Amino acid sequence: METKLKKTTAGVQDSALNELFIDELKDIYWAEKHLTKALPKMAKAATSNELRTAIENHLSETENHVTRLENVFESIGEKAVAKKCEAMAGLVKEGEEIVQETEKGTFTRDAGIISAAQKVEHYEIASYGTLKTLAGVLGYNDAVDLLEATLQEEKNADNLLTKVAQGGINASSVSERK
Repeated sequence: METKLKKTTAGVQDSALNELFIDELKDIYWAEKHLTKALPKMAKAATSNELRTAIENHLSETENHVTRLENVFESIGEKAVAKKCEAMAGLVKEGEEIVQETEKGTFTRDAGIISAAQKVEHYEIASYGTLKTLAGVLGYNDAVDLLEATLQEEKNADNLLTKVAQGGINASSVSERK
């Protein structure tokens, strides 16, 4: 039985699917590292203390996501390497543009920050969901558990952003004028 498992794992490591999995890991690894630089700027631009705190708390989680991804790489016998994630670079740039185009100290700016942050969360949810599924198919059980933990944290962050928006930021921004 053990010999069959080793053959299966060796075959998996040479598969195109495994190559795709590793490429996607490198992509999200870059994305998470990039977010550790972008999130402090978003927090600083926020008007609401509640939004600022939510972003700062997620920054701490994001730093843990980077470490967790390094553990995923290690669990599959790969070196942790980042590959530029064009999607995340674009989403972060869009968030920066929203901050530049909205007035400082307004709830409209916060609504824009939440919009940009939720786009990031949705990208991450899609990425981690796919990676978790691929890890399962490839037999990387330790990676599945690590990726599932991050996936749940990303979903929680998205839900929190929705609550913050619905808790008054969106309604407060309606009365703000250009």
